[in-house]
Formats: sequence, structure tokens, C-alpha cells
Amino acid sequence: MTKVEKFKFDRRPRRLRKTLAIRTLVQEIQLDVSDLIMPFFVIDGDGEPEQIESMPGQQRLGISHLQKACEKVFGLGIQAIALFPVLNPSLKDASGSDALNENTLVLRAVKAVRDAVPDLAVITDIALDPYTNHGHDGVLNKEKTDVDNDRTLGILARMAILNAAAGVDLVAPSDMMDGRVAVIRDALDQSEFVNTGILAYSAKFASSYYGPFREAVGSAQSAGTKLLDKQTYQLNPANRREARVETLLDEGEGADILMVKPAGPYLDIIRELRDNTDLPIAAYQVSGEYAQIHAAAKLGWLDFEKTRAESLIAIKRAGSDMIFTYFATEIARYLKSGNEIL
Repeated sequence: MTKVEKFKFDRRPRRLRKTLAIRTLVQEIQLDVSDLIMPFFVIDGDGEPEQIESMPGQQRLGISHLQKACEKVFGLGIQAIALFPVLNPSLKDASGSDALNENTLVLRAVKAVRDAVPDLAVITDIALDPYTNHGHDGVLNKEKTDVDNDRTLGILARMAILNAAAGVDLVAPSDMMDGRVAVIRDALDQSEFVNTGILAYSAKFASSYYGPFREAVGSAQSAGTKLLDKQTYQLNPANRREARVETLLDEGEGADILMVKPAGPYLDIIRELRDNTDLPIAAYQVSGEYAQIHAAAKLGWLDFEKTRAESLIAIKRAGSDMIFTYFATEIARYLKSGNEIL
């Protein structure tokens, strides 16, 4: 048997991993409940919450149930929510006209949340896909072959003003139209909503991970497919430099926070933006990311709690300041019970 010679090492990194106490002291990234934003799907009426089959544990909530859910999340330390309306198909049309209805569902929901939990930050989506009968984020051109960028901008601006008037803290344009941040910022300022912020979905990719969300809000049903093609306005998943271009444009147009969506498959994009801007970076752990963790855990292929935690730590480590995640409420409960994330 060959004798193993002893070597003198200049560094032994394992010294800092030998106990939980030491590992905790040197942990570089901490995930806190204040980093999390909880998305909610809201429906009309006060019936029982509707379970979303492809998103275990998530529901479509009537406004009174939404108020109670918001009281709970705020009590757990979550500081912000994002609202997504699920409209009755009868209210949808080619121009998404209900988005400009002063009494539309999401505006009533915002006001109700404001009444129930005044200190909770409320974010609303600015895009037409929940409102159109074709499922796209804007109005179509005359040939009905693509979204008409400039016609859509005026609608988004008016939509943002209505949301600001209802009391939202941040409007979040997710449409990926060229110039929309500048148009929305100008419209808000002219309407004296100078303190309403813009959280721009700056690097939103044409991803296959959105399927469960489209089922949840009904845009997939409107389009007749879960594979609705939005490649003419959402980013090519292969393009990194293009994401940087989009983000710097949004920053120059007046965005207050920049978003990467999806989060987990695009950690390099989060880091790219973090290295190129001083603005806060948000990341959206989307429905497909959430669903695949649940599905694999259900099959016994991975540890649910550890994988859930690792996925969020990775997003934070990449450089995001805040994370939209459907895990927000359960992570908050987990932390409040005295558990460690890792």
C-alpha cells in the first residue's frame, strides 16, 4: 500500500464548513421574507376559491377571500403582492376594452386590498392578455398577424393611469412593447401620479414556462392553445445582449425597478443586469418553475423543501433584490416557525 504523504496546504476552505454555526456565519446570501412578492389571481364574485390544477396550492380568489389572504401574508411579513385578474370570457374582446373600464375587476380588487391592508404594497400588471379574446398582450394589426406596437401604447398608458388612481404603488408593464415605459411614465406624470412607480418587465422571454399561468388567467383558453406564440415581442431565449439592450432602454425611459422573467432558467441574465445597472432588480419565478418543483417532488424525485429553498437562494445569489414567487406565503410561514432556509 502506497504511503500517502502529508502536504502543507496554504488554504483549507473546509474549515469554514465544519459546523452549522460556522456555515451560518460565512453564508453570503440570506433569503428574507421581505425579499418576496406574492402573486394572487382574482376572480369576480365571492364563491369558494377555485383550485388551479397545474399550480398545486394556488387558487383563484374572489375579492373578499383576497382581502383575507392579503391580511395573512402581511401578518407573515410579506410586504408586497401582485394582482392578476381572471375575467369572465364574455368581457373579453379584440381590443381588451375592459382594461379601460373604471370598474374592472382588478381595480375593485386593488381598492378592496387597500381598505383591508393599507400598508401592503400593491403591484398590478399592465398588459392586455387577460382582457383580449386572442390572448395577446396588445391589440392586433389590421392583418391580425402581429401585435400593433404603437396602437397598444396608448391603451397601456390609459390603463396605467386607472391603476394609479385606484391606489397601486407600482404599475408593472409586462407587454414588451417598444417605448412603453416612456409613454406610461409621461402619462402618469401628466396625470399627477408622479409617485406611482414603474416595475418594468424589461427582460421577459418568450418562454415555455408560462403555461400554468396562462391556464390560471384564461389567456390560453382565449387563444385556444397553451402555446400562444409571442415571439415577435417577447425576447428570444437565446439572446443575452438583447436583454441588456431592453433593460438599459427601460432604465433610460424612467423605470424604477427592472424585471427578469422567468427567473431560474435566466440566472445569467439577472447577473448581467445586476452588473450593468444600479436600479433594483426583480425576478419572477414563474408558474412553470413552481409547477415542475411540485411535480418532481410528488413523484419522489427530489426533496420539496430543500429544492424550493435552493431555487430561491439561486435567484437571490444571481443578483435579484426581490422575487415574485408562488412559494412566498409558505416560505414566510416556514421562516416564522423558526426554520432556516438552508
